[in-house]
Amino acid sequence: MDLIQAVVLGIVEGLTEFLPVSSTGHLTIAEKLLGLNVADPAVTAYTAVIQIGAILAVLVYFAKDLARIVRGWAAGVVSAEAREAEEYRFGWLIIMGSMPIGVVGLAAKPLIEGPLRSLWFVAGSLVAWSAVMWWAERNPSQKKAEGDLRAADVLVIGLVQCLALVPGVSRSGATISAGLLRGVERVTATKLSFYLGIPALVGAGVLQLPEALGQGIGVMPTVVGTVVSFIVAYASVAWLLRFVSTNRITAFVPYRVVLGLAIMVALGAGWLGAT
Repeated sequence: MDLIQAVVLGIVEGLTEFLPVSSTGHLTIAEKLLGLNVADPAVTAYTAVIQIGAILAVLVYFAKDLARIVRGWAAGVVSAEAREAEEYRFGWLIIMGSMPIGVVGLAAKPLIEGPLRSLWFVAGSLVAWSAVMWWAERNPSQKKAEGDLRAADVLVIGLVQCLALVPGVSRSGATISAGLLRGVERVTATKLSFYLGIPALVGAGVLQLPEALGQGIGVMPTVVGTVVSFIVAYASVAWLLRFVSTNRITAFVPYRVVLGLAIMVALGAGWLGAT
C-alpha cells in the first residue's frame, strides 16, 4: 500500500465511521477501487487498525465527559457512597453494552474476514438496514435522556451493535436505530453510539495491528491512515451531533439505497468483482 492509498482510506474511514452509512462497507468499496485485494488478511487488518484514529477523535472530543464517567465509575468501585452517583451507573452501562460485540466479534472473526467481505454483502446490507433506520425513526416515544437509560436499553443496543460486523450495516446506524426503537432521544442515542464504539473499535484495532504491520502494509501507511482518520473523524463527530439535533437519520437512507443498488448493478454487469 502506498501513501496516497493510505490517505484516501484514512479520509473514507474518518468521514464514514460515525455516520450511519457503514465505514467498513465504504472502505471495502474504496479498497476495491484502489486496486487492493479486499480478501487479503493484511488489508482487512488495516481497515480495523485505522479505526483507532476515529476512536481517538471521540476520546478527544468527549474528553471531559469521559473523564467524568471514568472518575465516577472508579470511585464507585472502591466507595459505597460514590456508587450513588450517576457516573458510576453510566460507566457500568457502557461496559455492559460493549460486551456483546467483543464476544461475537472474536467468535465470528473468520466469517467477518472471509465471506462477509464480499461486495454483494455490502450492497445488500446497505439497502436492507435502510429499512430498519426508516422504521426506527417512526417510533414516536424518543424521550429517554442519558439519565433515563436502563440496563435493558443498553444491552439491547449492544446486541444490535453486533450486526454491524456485517459490512454495510453500519455500527452507528445499528446502535442509533436500536436506541430510537428503545425510546431514546436521538442526540443521546448518537452519543451512546460513540461511547459504545470506543471499546469495540479499539479492541479490534489492537488485535489486528500485528497483522497489518507484519503482512506487507508497513508502518508508514498505517500511521498516515490513522492520523488522517483522526483529523477527519473529529470534524465528522462535531457535524453529526449538530445534524441529529434537528434532523432524522432517515436523511441518510436515500444515499445508502442508491449506493447499494449502484454496487449491485456494477457487480451484475461485471464492472466490479465481489472480492
